[in-house]
Amino acid sequence: VREFPAAVTVCDREGTILAMNERAAATFAAEGGAALIGTNVLACHPEPSRTKLAGMLAAGQANVYTIEKAGQRKLIYQSPWYERGEYRGFVELSLPIPAVMPHFKRGE
Repeated sequence: VREFPAAVTVCDREGTILAMNERAAATFAAEGGAALIGTNVLACHPEPSRTKLAGMLAAGQANVYTIEKAGQRKLIYQSPWYERGEYRGFVELSLPIPAVMPHFKRGE
């Protein structure tokens, strides 16, 4: 995961950042990079994102969307993670995606 070519950030159910891979640390370098580990992810988000994220953490509810920043499109996938069936927090994947990409329907 350390060198995976997409940003991976892991937090606990209260929002404390537990881990970041190299891409996540580089993505958030201006905000502190790997030094963000141990801080709360809610402090990194402005409103209304902060309130939405707090609700997701409390409910263990996934959130998936795309963004575009500086000409780069990304898929943001925020999902709860579990350990032995117990909700433990969230993983966020930030995957760069091309402006146009194929879409396949399988099984039809």
